[in-house]
Amino acid sequence: MTAQYVEIPGSNREPPVGTAPIASVHATNPRERIEVSVYVKDEGGDPLLKMKPGAVPSSTTESTAAQDSAAFDKVRKFASEAGLSVVLQDPARRLIKLAGPADKLEAAFRTKLHYYNDGKNAFRARSGSLSAPADVVDSIEAVLGLDTRPIAKQKLTRVANPHVVTGHLPNEVGRFYNFPQTKGLGAGQCIALIELGGGYRDSDNRLAFETMRLPVPTVTAISVSGGGNNPGPDPDADGEVALDIQVAGGAAPGAKIAVYFAPNTIQGFVDAITRAVNDAQNRPSVISISWGSPESKWTGQGLAAMNSALKDAATRGVTVFAAAGDNLATDGVGDGHAHVDFPASSPYAVGCGGTLIDTANGKIRGEAVWNNGGSGTGGGISDRFDAPGYQANVKFPPSVNPRRGPGRGVPDVAGDADPQSGYRIVVAGSGATIGGTSAVAPLWAGLIALINEECGRPLGFIQPYLYGAPQAFSQITKGDNKDNGIGYSAGGGWNACTGLGAPKGEDLLGVFKVANRGSNVPVS
Repeated sequence: MTAQYVEIPGSNREPPVGTAPIASVHATNPRERIEVSVYVKDEGGDPLLKMKPGAVPSSTTESTAAQDSAAFDKVRKFASEAGLSVVLQDPARRLIKLAGPADKLEAAFRTKLHYYNDGKNAFRARSGSLSAPADVVDSIEAVLGLDTRPIAKQKLTRVANPHVVTGHLPNEVGRFYNFPQTKGLGAGQCIALIELGGGYRDSDNRLAFETMRLPVPTVTAISVSGGGNNPGPDPDADGEVALDIQVAGGAAPGAKIAVYFAPNTIQGFVDAITRAVNDAQNRPSVISISWGSPESKWTGQGLAAMNSALKDAATRGVTVFAAAGDNLATDGVGDGHAHVDFPASSPYAVGCGGTLIDTANGKIRGEAVWNNGGSGTGGGISDRFDAPGYQANVKFPPSVNPRRGPGRGVPDVAGDADPQSGYRIVVAGSGATIGGTSAVAPLWAGLIALINEECGRPLGFIQPYLYGAPQAFSQITKGDNKDNGIGYSAGGGWNACTGLGAPKGEDLLGVFKVANRGSNVPVS
């Protein structure tokens, strides 16, 4: 009896915009070997998102992800019947990787694949929905990897006029925000950086940290799903990698840095997060993500798989920071509406907005929303996620988009991002001043690594406590992130440009020490 096929929810994809298919994969290369990531559903609830402001961060380091052996059995049986091989099974990640020739994968998931080239990237894509037998679909959250079009952009902005810039070394920015100078400067911690392109050079790291008069941190490259440390072909991606390493390391030079390189696809992005969260060797306690794209660009299944991966991070005691975007409140989408960036909009991530700092005599004397020349901090109200419990006390501005009610507010926190007050880094042997919310995520990651060290444990899902400690932030009340009139203004309390505000490092350490004592975990 032929199995009844049904649609995999959230799998629909629109055809690539602005480019026509070059050829059918089935007609030209039906035996092309393709590897897909099948994520089974997370059947657990979301108690973390019910936590109210001021709740003590969870001390768990164990996964609550569903590890349903029956679901794995169904997918394995389906793969065997479809002529596909199982190349990886990882229950902790809820991941089964299947591989096979293109024609068999097209038949298995009832789709057609085509080759494209948009002038910048050559990729494989599909349109419409995927299908599978009904009993298998019940267990599947996402099937990723058939479509390889790029999903994310690095949130990096270079200086347009370097002659009128006041750039700062990354460790100087940490001092501006009064980051604690712990005994080990982050010793015992590992910061994970997610990179979807580019690479780093050891010589750049040596020169950068020599300039900061800091020891060079241990930096390890981890290949995910075929990605790798590949400096050279993409200078902007190289700049992103250099910025992330040098900002995180400048803030917490005693911490190890693990750089997870993956292809710039939904599959690569999700695989990189699940790999980092489950890395038993490097054991990162903080993840920094400087790549993303508007929520509207994501498929339903891709967004669900990424959100589940970030939930896994939270339940394992891993704090995740994600850049909120560099294209103001529209996030670069020209449809007349506001958009927030994902994964910064995930309620399991700490979204990071951007500011412009004015400094004198080693101190910040003024700070405003970053909005300069068409670029600036992202932020707004999510169209895909409801407001979590930890934002219960936030007075949200009305969404500038029609919506059924108040959604998740983005960002949560902020920091220096305007390239006019940007970060002096080394990339390809030369100095550069770079900004962007992509600098804020590793800056905060470094701060939490310091606090984790001082508290003697990973703090994990810190959002509820952040929202219960407004005194540990400098609120940003000047500026807006409007793009052609679309967007939001700064103001007292939380706002949709800079969230709770910029960090007061030592004050945050103090509130987390109190939280740590309340969790009955000894403070080191």
